[in-house]
Amino acid sequence: MLADQDRIFTNIYGMHERTLKGAQQRGHWDGTANIIKKGREWIIDEMKKSGLRGRGGAGFPTGLKWSFMPKESDGRPSYLVINADESEPGTCKDREIMRHDPHTLIEGALIASFAMNANTCYIYIRGEFIREREALQAAIDEAYDAGLLGKNAAKSGWDFDLFLSHGAGAYICGEETALLESLEGKKGMPRMKPPFPAGAGLYGCPTTVNNVESIAVVPTILRRGAEWFTGFGRPNNAGTKLFAFSGHVNNPCVVEDAMSTPLRELIDRHCGGVRGGWDNLKAVIPGGASVPLLPKDMCDEAIMDFDWLREQRSGLGTAAVIVMDQNTDVIKAIWRLAAFYKHESCGQCTPCREGTGWMMRVMDRLVKGEAEVEEIDMLLDVTKQVEGHTICALGDAAAWPIQGLIRHFRDEIEDRIKHKRTGRVSAVAAE
Repeated sequence: MLADQDRIFTNIYGMHERTLKGAQQRGHWDGTANIIKKGREWIIDEMKKSGLRGRGGAGFPTGLKWSFMPKESDGRPSYLVINADESEPGTCKDREIMRHDPHTLIEGALIASFAMNANTCYIYIRGEFIREREALQAAIDEAYDAGLLGKNAAKSGWDFDLFLSHGAGAYICGEETALLESLEGKKGMPRMKPPFPAGAGLYGCPTTVNNVESIAVVPTILRRGAEWFTGFGRPNNAGTKLFAFSGHVNNPCVVEDAMSTPLRELIDRHCGGVRGGWDNLKAVIPGGASVPLLPKDMCDEAIMDFDWLREQRSGLGTAAVIVMDQNTDVIKAIWRLAAFYKHESCGQCTPCREGTGWMMRVMDRLVKGEAEVEEIDMLLDVTKQVEGHTICALGDAAAWPIQGLIRHFRDEIEDRIKHKRTGRVSAVAAE
């Protein structure tokens, strides 16, 4: 169990002041200038040593990502863009950081931007996050007033400006290149890669896009040292992590704990267990709506980190754990996600534009039991034609939940079709 002194986010529940004064009392903005004076190389090396992997879902090593930025400017400015467009269904961890502990993010933005030779940072926040935007903007204003941002930020000798830009509530803008398009005032549609953002990102300049949590943990890691951070979790899955629990648990919550903690331990300790007891569990989506679900027998020994979940053909994603008990109509739950992805597809790539609607319509019939058994394999085949054939990962995100459903609950889909055939519509299917 994570000790209180090892928590990075000490105000995640808003029990204390989120003001600059409150943040400083909790140890933030302490010696920021000294960290910066150690130089870019030291910061990037320390981040590489810490083993921090991106907390936005992909899990790419953060220090390595920073090192792709050009060491010397060719005349173009460099930018850090922070992805606060938290639109993945089930995910609500970054929201708590911005709402209750915004100075962790602001200080992290300063240090990370310096490490990448960027004098400007943009935070792109989700359109629906109205109160979070107000809290974050108030914190940014406080930091400017205190001399922590702007000219000679935090007396470090580095000039740094931080801007907050809010979207209009489009899920696709959480994809890094679509986010950059939206920031530039264009329609949020993913770009082809290469060029990657580190070569040509915002306004055609070198840019790194990082998740809120990835940036907010940086100052604490640098203060306490990379070895401290690698002390949590299995090799290659280091650190502490925010986990968000929703669905059929007794106490839904967002909690910080060590990586590689068993799923059951997290649910029992922080959420008061599954509603109706562990044996009432049916399935868990371990990382936000876009990763395949795990049935109960896999949940029994599930370890919450990138590598274990990838080996089970699922993923940690954003660590948004959606818990479903035996009362859940799991086919209907996955249909609901299919409807979401169909609605949020930007329509740029044909497999995604056509495939998401097609998958949703087949899922609609599966929910009612009105399909043929052969259509299950046809649906699986179509998910494979969408997956990996689109510019961004939204096509994959639409395909994976359905693949997980068919992999683990095919018998339930077949039973519903057979029941419908024989006129014995089950209570669940009739709803």
